[in-house]
Amino acid sequence: MRPTILLFDIDGTLITTGGVGRRAIERAFRELHGESEACTSFRFDGMTDRLIARTGLTILGVEPTEAAIDALLTAYVRLLEDEVERADAAKYRVHDGIAEALATARHLGMGVGLGTGNVVEGARIKLSRVGIFEKFAFGGFGSDAEDRAALILRGAERGAEHLKVPLAECRVVVIGDTPKDIDAAVSIGAESIGVGTGGFSTRELAEHGATHAFDSLAAPGALDVMLGR
Repeated sequence: MRPTILLFDIDGTLITTGGVGRRAIERAFRELHGESEACTSFRFDGMTDRLIARTGLTILGVEPTEAAIDALLTAYVRLLEDEVERADAAKYRVHDGIAEALATARHLGMGVGLGTGNVVEGARIKLSRVGIFEKFAFGGFGSDAEDRAALILRGAERGAEHLKVPLAECRVVVIGDTPKDIDAAVSIGAESIGVGTGGFSTRELAEHGATHAFDSLAAPGALDVMLGR
């Protein structure tokens, strides 16, 4: 078996949070700029945190300087901690098939990492609530790059470093719930597994070009495909 790097998206793929991220960024906009309406006119699916901040600031008519984005995301992370702590447990859960997928991949010695638009602290806060942040040894994050393809590549590079093999020798699999995850996988020559646990259907992900698409990682055959069996 080739050395394998798995890069998991977070929101809609690993977990459902009941909207804590959107609420936190809206609060950050209200706190720093007096309104949150800038966030209501576009979908967040597949966007990086930095791109969400940049888009919202632009809509608001505020110059999206790096300093302005940094300030907004600093407030966001602080407010996210509060939103996650207060979130309804019934709406905050790990998706079906994830626990088995992570345990099996780790047992087989695969590189299990994150490929997420969340800044690293946001990822830690969200996944710690359900006790799985420590399951990931590395990752590519929204704090690494605003462009999703770039952060996915960084995650793959860290995965190769973790496995102590050249990236060119690795099988890389991106697991996500949006077309942007699929596009990022294609951009680095990786496989993609689309899961219909977020805002897009399995059919939509398959039609967009996912290497494989399943309703969830609990679906028949999904785990075998992920593991390359």
